[in-house]
Amino acid sequence: MQVSYANDEKMNKTVLAILIFLALGLMVYNITLLDFDDPFEGDSLVACIGILASTCAILLLLIFSTSKKIQRKLKDK
Repeated sequence: MQVSYANDEKMNKTVLAILIFLALGLMVYNITLLDFDDPFEGDSLVACIGILASTCAILLLLIFSTSKKIQRKLKDK
């Protein structure tokens, strides 16, 4: 059974949106854990690392999305 190209593209966009939404949710959760008086002490340090990790994940997902768009345009030529 062969999967159509449009179906695969729609699934990729859906998975990408879900992953970005999850990373944003983790970022918001970690922001609520921050102690703004001492941001690099105890649990706040863990929250800062979580915020940084979520930001990196979102950045990597956006780079992946851009690379897929470029790949599609080169394939269509």
